[in-house]
Amino acid sequence: MLTLNNIKSPKGAHRNTKRIGRGQGSGWGTQAGKGHKGQKARSGGGVRLGYEGGQMPIYMRLPKRGFSNYPFKTEYAIVTLDQIQAKFDSETVNRETLIEKGLLSGVNKRLPIKILVKGDFTKGLTFSNIDKFSKSAEQMISKAGGTIESKEAK
Repeated sequence: MLTLNNIKSPKGAHRNTKRIGRGQGSGWGTQAGKGHKGQKARSGGGVRLGYEGGQMPIYMRLPKRGFSNYPFKTEYAIVTLDQIQAKFDSETVNRETLIEKGLLSGVNKRLPIKILVKGDFTKGLTFSNIDKFSKSAEQMISKAGGTIESKEAK
């Protein structure tokens, strides 16, 4: 019977660590596998990624073109209608109630909110001060008898 006092690792699963720089007898003494002198043999030695020995690096030689909107993009806290259906009964859906019900946490509490469709939605809830809705989410909310109040388009 296998118990904690007789359990063993499979053969070859455990290997001793290579202890370099611990004398000649280990086989990894003197230069400890780092060769002779030079920048890479020193403590903390080596060059940064992309360094080409002082030559202009390739990432600086190649032309840069185009525009990236990445630094300026707006990130949204995503909430789906099936999550709302599971947590809400008849209250108004806004930032405070979403936080209270646990649908927004961490950094998402501060981000603008976007409502997306996933699954089906049948409750006639009121949505107030929600930043964005997908078109299909708006249709599904109105079809279920819900209303959308003071939506600021961003």
